[in-house]
Amino acid sequence: MQGLYSVLEHVEMVRVGNREIQGYHSSFVNEEGISKACGCPLLPLKSHINEPASDTEQDTPSDIVDEAITLFRANIFFRNFDIKSSTDKLLIYLTLYINLSLKRLQGCRTLAEGKRSIINLGLEIIAIPGEAGFPFPGLFASPKSQQEAGKLKQFRNYLKQLREETSERLLNVAYRPNGTPNKWWLAFAKRSFLSSRSIVPTEDIELNDSTEE
Repeated sequence: MQGLYSVLEHVEMVRVGNREIQGYHSSFVNEEGISKACGCPLLPLKSHINEPASDTEQDTPSDIVDEAITLFRANIFFRNFDIKSSTDKLLIYLTLYINLSLKRLQGCRTLAEGKRSIINLGLEIIAIPGEAGFPFPGLFASPKSQQEAGKLKQFRNYLKQLREETSERLLNVAYRPNGTPNKWWLAFAKRSFLSSRSIVPTEDIELNDSTEE
Protein backbone atom coordinates (compact mmCIF):
# COMPACT_ATOMS: atom_id res chain seq x y z
CA MET A 1 0.00 0.00 0.00
CA GLN A 2 1.38 3.36 -1.01
CA GLY A 3 1.02 6.06 1.63
CA LEU A 4 0.71 9.84 1.58
CA TYR A 5 4.35 10.35 0.71
CA SER A 6 7.33 8.31 -0.33
CA VAL A 7 10.36 9.45 1.62
CA LEU A 8 13.25 8.62 -0.65
CA GLU A 9 16.94 9.28 -0.23
CA HIS A 10 19.23 7.93 -2.93
CA VAL A 11 21.88 6.57 -0.63
CA GLU A 12 22.19 3.17 0.99
CA MET A 13 19.01 1.11 1.15
CA VAL A 14 18.35 -1.33 3.96
CA ARG A 15 17.91 -4.80 2.54
CA VAL A 16 17.29 -8.31 3.80
CA GLY A 17 18.49 -10.56 1.00
CA ASN A 18 17.15 -8.97 -2.17
CA ARG A 19 14.26 -7.24 -0.43
CA GLU A 20 14.34 -3.53 0.39
CA ILE A 21 12.99 -2.95 3.89
CA GLN A 22 11.05 0.15 4.87
CA GLY A 23 10.59 1.77 8.26
CA TYR A 24 8.40 0.56 11.07
CA HIS A 25 5.00 2.26 11.16
CA SER A 26 2.93 3.62 14.01
CA SER A 27 0.40 1.30 15.61
CA PHE A 28 -1.81 4.22 16.71
CA VAL A 29 -4.03 4.09 13.64
CA ASN A 30 -7.41 4.38 15.38
CA GLU A 31 -8.15 8.10 15.20
CA GLU A 32 -11.81 7.93 16.16
CA GLY A 33 -12.67 10.92 18.35
CA ILE A 34 -9.17 12.40 17.95
CA SER A 35 -8.91 16.11 17.14
CA LYS A 36 -6.58 17.13 14.31
CA ALA A 37 -4.62 20.22 13.37
CA CYS A 38 -2.77 20.65 10.08
CA GLY A 39 -3.65 17.05 9.26
CA CYS A 40 -1.92 15.84 12.42
CA PRO A 41 -3.82 13.78 15.01
CA LEU A 42 -3.44 15.31 18.49
CA LEU A 43 -3.02 11.98 20.22
CA PRO A 44 -3.31 11.91 24.02
CA LEU A 45 -0.01 11.67 25.87
CA LYS A 46 0.99 10.12 29.15
CA SER A 47 2.08 13.16 31.10
CA HIS A 48 2.39 14.81 34.47
CA ILE A 49 2.16 18.16 32.68
CA ASN A 50 -1.24 19.81 32.83
CA GLU A 51 -1.84 20.15 29.10
CA PRO A 52 -4.88 19.50 26.87
CA ALA A 53 -3.24 16.41 25.36
CA SER A 54 -2.36 14.91 28.74
CA ASP A 55 -3.79 11.55 29.70
CA THR A 56 -3.63 11.10 33.45
CA GLU A 57 -5.02 7.58 33.46
CA GLN A 58 -2.48 5.29 35.07
CA ASP A 59 -3.50 2.23 33.03
CA THR A 60 -2.47 3.77 29.69
CA PRO A 61 0.21 1.31 28.52
CA SER A 62 2.05 3.54 26.04
CA ASP A 63 1.70 6.51 23.72
CA ILE A 64 3.23 7.85 20.51
CA VAL A 65 6.30 9.13 22.41
CA ASP A 66 7.03 5.67 23.83
CA GLU A 67 6.55 4.19 20.38
CA ALA A 68 8.90 6.69 18.71
CA ILE A 69 11.64 6.00 21.27
CA THR A 70 11.15 2.23 20.97
CA LEU A 71 11.34 2.26 17.17
CA PHE A 72 14.03 4.94 16.86
CA ARG A 73 17.10 2.68 16.70
CA ALA A 74 15.49 0.71 13.88
CA ASN A 75 13.92 3.56 11.91
CA ILE A 76 17.06 5.71 11.96
CA PHE A 77 18.69 3.26 9.52
CA PHE A 78 15.93 3.34 6.93
CA ARG A 79 16.04 5.52 3.83
CA ASN A 80 12.51 4.66 2.67
CA PHE A 81 9.37 5.51 4.59
CA ASP A 82 5.93 5.22 3.00
CA ILE A 83 3.44 6.97 5.24
CA LYS A 84 0.44 4.70 5.76
CA SER A 85 -1.45 6.80 8.32
CA SER A 86 -1.39 10.35 9.63
CA THR A 87 0.19 9.07 12.86
CA ASP A 88 3.20 7.99 10.80
CA LYS A 89 3.81 11.70 10.22
CA LEU A 90 4.04 12.20 13.98
CA LEU A 91 6.42 9.24 14.16
CA ILE A 92 8.68 10.86 11.56
CA TYR A 93 8.63 14.21 13.39
CA LEU A 94 9.51 12.55 16.71
CA THR A 95 12.22 10.38 15.17
CA LEU A 96 13.89 13.51 13.81
CA TYR A 97 13.57 15.24 17.19
CA ILE A 98 15.13 12.25 18.98
CA ASN A 99 17.97 12.30 16.46
CA LEU A 100 18.57 16.03 17.06
CA SER A 101 18.37 15.51 20.83
CA LEU A 102 21.01 12.77 20.76
CA LYS A 103 23.30 15.06 18.77
CA ARG A 104 22.89 17.67 21.52
CA LEU A 105 23.68 15.04 24.15
CA GLN A 106 26.96 14.13 22.47
CA GLY A 107 29.76 15.15 24.75
CA CYS A 108 27.50 15.45 27.80
CA ARG A 109 29.25 13.07 30.15
CA THR A 110 26.72 13.23 32.98
CA LEU A 111 22.94 13.19 33.26
CA ALA A 112 23.04 16.71 34.71
CA GLU A 113 24.89 18.00 31.64
CA GLY A 114 22.44 16.17 29.40
CA LYS A 115 19.46 17.76 31.12
CA ARG A 116 20.90 21.25 30.64
CA SER A 117 21.51 20.57 26.95
CA ILE A 118 17.99 19.23 26.44
CA ILE A 119 16.48 22.20 28.29
CA ASN A 120 18.31 24.57 25.93
CA LEU A 121 16.92 22.62 22.96
CA GLY A 122 13.43 22.93 24.42
CA LEU A 123 13.79 26.71 24.71
CA GLU A 124 14.30 27.08 20.98
CA ILE A 125 11.40 28.45 18.93
CA ILE A 126 9.12 25.67 17.72
CA ALA A 127 8.28 26.14 14.06
CA ILE A 128 4.93 24.96 12.72
CA PRO A 129 3.82 24.15 9.15
CA GLY A 130 4.20 27.14 6.85
CA GLU A 131 6.97 28.73 8.94
CA ALA A 132 10.66 28.80 8.10
CA GLY A 133 12.56 26.14 9.96
CA PHE A 134 9.80 23.55 10.04
CA PRO A 135 11.33 20.18 9.07
CA PHE A 136 9.97 18.23 6.13
CA PRO A 137 7.91 20.91 4.34
CA GLY A 138 4.74 19.31 3.07
CA LEU A 139 4.64 16.62 5.74
CA PHE A 140 1.86 18.45 7.56
CA ALA A 141 -0.72 20.54 5.74
CA SER A 142 -0.49 24.32 5.97
CA PRO A 143 -3.72 26.08 6.98
CA LYS A 144 -6.09 26.61 4.07
CA SER A 145 -8.86 28.44 5.91
CA GLN A 146 -9.36 30.82 8.82
CA GLN A 147 -10.75 27.95 10.87
CA GLU A 148 -7.62 25.88 10.27
CA ALA A 149 -5.41 28.89 11.00
CA GLY A 150 -7.10 29.16 14.38
CA LYS A 151 -5.69 25.75 15.28
CA LEU A 152 -2.06 26.75 14.78
CA LYS A 153 -1.59 27.84 18.39
CA GLN A 154 -3.06 24.52 19.52
CA PHE A 155 -0.71 22.65 17.18
CA ARG A 156 2.34 24.62 18.37
CA ASN A 157 1.45 23.85 21.99
CA TYR A 158 1.01 20.17 21.11
CA LEU A 159 4.42 20.00 19.43
CA LYS A 160 5.95 21.74 22.45
CA GLN A 161 4.42 19.14 24.76
CA LEU A 162 5.57 16.31 22.48
CA ARG A 163 9.13 17.60 22.61
CA GLU A 164 9.09 18.04 26.39
CA GLU A 165 7.78 14.52 26.95
CA THR A 166 10.23 13.04 24.46
CA SER A 167 13.20 14.84 26.03
CA GLU A 168 12.34 13.65 29.52
CA ARG A 169 11.86 10.03 28.51
CA LEU A 170 14.88 10.01 26.21
CA LEU A 171 17.14 10.99 29.09
CA ASN A 172 15.93 7.88 30.92
CA VAL A 173 17.37 5.63 28.21
CA ALA A 174 20.32 7.75 27.04
CA TYR A 175 21.80 7.67 30.55
CA ARG A 176 22.15 4.79 32.96
CA PRO A 177 20.71 4.89 36.50
CA ASN A 178 24.14 5.99 37.79
CA GLY A 179 24.05 9.04 35.48
CA THR A 180 26.67 7.88 32.98
CA PRO A 181 26.04 7.88 29.20
CA ASN A 182 24.54 4.79 27.59
CA LYS A 183 26.73 4.20 24.54
CA TRP A 184 24.08 1.98 22.96
CA TRP A 185 21.95 5.10 22.57
CA LEU A 186 24.39 7.98 22.19
CA ALA A 187 26.19 6.16 19.37
CA PHE A 188 23.14 6.93 17.21
CA ALA A 189 23.94 10.65 17.42
CA LYS A 190 26.39 10.03 14.57
CA ARG A 191 23.60 9.09 12.21
CA SER A 192 21.21 11.47 10.45
CA PHE A 193 17.53 10.95 9.80
CA LEU A 194 15.71 11.51 6.51
CA SER A 195 16.48 14.75 4.67
CA SER A 196 13.66 17.20 4.08
CA ARG A 197 14.66 17.16 0.40
CA SER A 198 13.68 13.48 0.26
CA ILE A 199 9.94 13.98 0.74
CA VAL A 200 8.03 13.56 -2.50
CA PRO A 201 4.20 13.73 -2.58
CA THR A 202 2.76 10.63 -4.22
CA GLU A 203 -0.87 10.47 -3.23
CA ASP A 204 -3.52 12.85 -1.92
CA ILE A 205 -5.73 11.58 0.88
CA GLU A 206 -8.43 13.72 2.42
CA LEU A 207 -7.61 14.50 6.03
CA ASN A 208 -10.51 15.57 8.20
CA ASP A 209 -9.35 18.10 10.77
CA SER A 210 -12.55 17.98 12.77
CA THR A 211 -13.08 16.12 16.00
CA GLU A 212 -15.34 13.12 15.77
CA GLU A 213 -17.87 12.88 18.53
